[in-house]
Amino acid sequence: MFVFLLGVFVLPALTCAEEIDQKLLQCLVCRITVEEVENVLNTIDPSQQVEVGNYRLDADGNIQKKMVAKRESEVHLSEILDNICDKMDDYVRARYKSNGKLTVMRLMTPEGQMNPDISNVDIIQDGDLNKSLKHYCREIIEEHEDPMIELFQKGGTDVINKICTRETNICDDELPPDDEEEESDDTERDEL
Repeated sequence: MFVFLLGVFVLPALTCAEEIDQKLLQCLVCRITVEEVENVLNTIDPSQQVEVGNYRLDADGNIQKKMVAKRESEVHLSEILDNICDKMDDYVRARYKSNGKLTVMRLMTPEGQMNPDISNVDIIQDGDLNKSLKHYCREIIEEHEDPMIELFQKGGTDVINKICTRETNICDDELPPDDEEEESDDTERDEL
């Protein structure tokens, strides 16, 4: 009886976990991480300024400081990156019912409602309760924090591709520029 239960319940769960392409999962996590950072940065008032400087004295005895936009402050960006991986608790691994492609999907919308796309996917239940999403996020941040901060400071478009494909080589392919804003919905569909 125990062997039967083991075969029916445990082995299928292990099979699901083994079928996941880890490189693709890392790519999806990278893209979601960049999108989450951009969402946080977009909530900051562009006119907000912070003082930065090295606090050394110049020849006249004055401290050398300058004002920069808060969203471009290295200290502020570093704080955002330090905390952004906690948002991975709101995401799950899933496969689209229509084509079986892997996705990482937010369970709830930013407005606090159930994600309407959740009915289009089969959620992948795994033994780590999706903690690997947070782990991959932290790995990406630890290994690539400095170039990420530089790219977020520069701003501009195509940040997801610049970070996840060109700078870190985590993703093998780039998102089309038109779809970048709709990344959370369309990226996963185009991955495989």
